[in-house]
Amino acid sequence: MLIGVWLPFLGTALGAACVFLLRDGLSERVNRALLGFASGVMVAASVWSLLIPAMDQCEAMGRWAFAPAAGGFLLGIAFLLLLDRIIPHLHVDCDEPEGPRCSLGRSAMMVLAVTLHNIPEGMAVGVMYAGLRMGGASLSAAGAFALSLGIAIQNFPEGAIISLPLHSGGGMSRARAFAMGALSGIVEPVAALVTILLADVLTPVLPVLLSFAAGAMLYVVVEELIPESAAGHHSNIGTIGFAIGFALMMALDVALG
Repeated sequence: MLIGVWLPFLGTALGAACVFLLRDGLSERVNRALLGFASGVMVAASVWSLLIPAMDQCEAMGRWAFAPAAGGFLLGIAFLLLLDRIIPHLHVDCDEPEGPRCSLGRSAMMVLAVTLHNIPEGMAVGVMYAGLRMGGASLSAAGAFALSLGIAIQNFPEGAIISLPLHSGGGMSRARAFAMGALSGIVEPVAALVTILLADVLTPVLPVLLSFAAGAMLYVVVEELIPESAAGHHSNIGTIGFAIGFALMMALDVALG
C-alpha cells in the first residue's frame, strides 16, 4: 500500500529532475502533447477507477445507483472551484494570477497551481486504498495500484512542466527548480495517507468520495489542462496526447484491475 501511496509523488519528482537533463524548457509541441497526455490519463482514471466502482457499490439501489456518484461528482467540481477562488495561484505561461491578491512571488504561485491539481489525485489514491482496507467489493489491490501508476505517469510531465520554466524563465538554479517541482507533488501522499487513516469514518460514504475525487480531477482537466494544450495556434498534438494517455490508463485499469 505504501508503494502505491508514494508512487504518484515519485512520478512528479522524476519529472522535475528533467531540469538537470534539459538545457532549455520544453518546446511548445512537447508541452501540448504532455498536457494532452495528462488529460487523457485523468479522464480514464476518473471513469474506470472511480465513477464506475462508485456506481457498482450502489448496485442495490437499482436504477438510482447513479445518484451517490452524481452527487459526489458535483461536490468534487464545487470543491475545486472553491479552491480556485480562495487560493492564489499562477498557471504556466500566464501573466495574470488567479484567486485573491497576495504578496507571493510568481514562482510560489506557479507551484501552488500545480499543487491544486495534485490534491484530488492524492484523494483519489487514498480513497481507493481506504476502500480496500475496509473490504470494498468493487475495488481490487491491482486496480488501486493501476490508479497510482497511471497518476504517477501523468505526474511525470507535470513535474517537468513546473521545474523547467522555473529554471529557464524564472532564473532559479537547477537544484532549487527541482525542489520546487518535486515539492508540488508532496500533497498527494499527504492527502492519500490522511484519507486512509480516516477509512473507518469514510466507509459509509465511499461511493460519494470515489466520485468526489473523479469530479475534482475532471475539473482540472476541463478548466486547465485541455485549454492549455489547445492555446496558441491550432494543432492536433494535444488531442493525440490525450488519446494516448486515455488508452494507456484504460488498458492499465482493465489489465491490472
